[in-house]
Amino acid sequence: MFEKSQQLYQRAQLFIPGGVNSPVRAFKAVGGTPVFFEKAKGSLLYDADGNTYIDYVGSWGPMLLGHAWPPVIEAVKKAAEKSTSFGAPTEVEIELAELILDMVPGLEKIRMVNSGTEACMSAIRVARGYTERDKIIKMEGCYHGHGDSFLIKAGSGALTFGTPSSPGVTKGTAQDTLTTQYNDLEGVKKLLEENENEVAAVILEPVPGNMGCIPPAEGYLKGLKELCEKHGTLLIFDEVMSGFRVAPGGAQELYGVEADLVTFGKIIGAGLPVGAYGGKVEIMKVVSPQGPVYQAGTLSGNPLAMHAGLALLTELHKNRRIYDQLEQKTTHLEEWLHRVFKHHEIPHTMNRVGSMLGIFFCEDPVTDFESASKTDTERFRQFFHGMLKRGVYLPPSAYESLFLSNAITMDQIDSTVSAADDTAEEMVESAKNEG
Repeated sequence: MFEKSQQLYQRAQLFIPGGVNSPVRAFKAVGGTPVFFEKAKGSLLYDADGNTYIDYVGSWGPMLLGHAWPPVIEAVKKAAEKSTSFGAPTEVEIELAELILDMVPGLEKIRMVNSGTEACMSAIRVARGYTERDKIIKMEGCYHGHGDSFLIKAGSGALTFGTPSSPGVTKGTAQDTLTTQYNDLEGVKKLLEENENEVAAVILEPVPGNMGCIPPAEGYLKGLKELCEKHGTLLIFDEVMSGFRVAPGGAQELYGVEADLVTFGKIIGAGLPVGAYGGKVEIMKVVSPQGPVYQAGTLSGNPLAMHAGLALLTELHKNRRIYDQLEQKTTHLEEWLHRVFKHHEIPHTMNRVGSMLGIFFCEDPVTDFESASKTDTERFRQFFHGMLKRGVYLPPSAYESLFLSNAITMDQIDSTVSAADDTAEEMVESAKNEG
């Protein structure tokens, strides 16, 4: 079934560390050979061996309208004919910036960068430059890219590989990063009081997707905003995953809370390598060349990414029905998966925010890093491979959210549920045989 993928993986390991260019792709969390893909269209993926899958990863979020959405492809083609890069200003950068500021509450200025990681690194630097403080607070299990400041009890790949702190991160950097549990206001309050006038920023995913999907508790985000205002600390929302996905204006619109700085990732380029960070004029004016906080990038504002993002976000801006349709589809999937697991007496819990869905193989509610860590990773491994062989591609990690695209059909969701039913039955039979 995966003969060519196996060959490609063996070849890749000769030239690329671990055979992949991002750790979770190696399938270490689920075992087996990584699937190598050749193409995708709409809600379907096609691998190197000719297998077809219903996609629930969506390039980790940005394919909100599906793969190879025609207006995006056309926009990229037209842009490429004029040049793939200028390393100089273009009008489309302004157009995309104007659109993002129009869609996202509270944003007044924005700077384009090349990835979500770069956006979060830059936002932290801006926060430190603006407040003239060194320390930051992050939530355990929230992942903000591979910047040194963030690889302290991070999520996703760090959870998968059991290395919450990476070698290469200096002790000094680690000392400036304080951590507490997500959804724990008292924990943040305690850290702010113990480090009075030292904390530049509190950074979090308002809707974490890197320890599975976890919704914020009632009043949690509002409470963070109030605490930060009281202590002169900036609140940073990492909306690399939730931005433009949970609502046209992201989590800020959905929950009615405006952060001081917000970061975005690949969705603003319709899946191309891109990111951005933005905030109030008063804060953003410290960014070079207007201010002293230096940040630069030759490919920042790349015309291919800008044109692609403009095509996607324009559609999301004018057609809010997309979010109603995604809500309906994801709710349908969640309800029927719950019925399947309950029927087969498989302990589970699920979290959903919009078209983000987290599946956990544990009985207790999952509200933070600690409770997410109780999920049965072996059971997830079985479920992942059972679904894979039945033509459903899930995130290859128990600590990742599923992402639905509006290209997926109800028939495909029903096929997914049928595959889950067969997989769950297989898992139960396997457990009986082992017992």
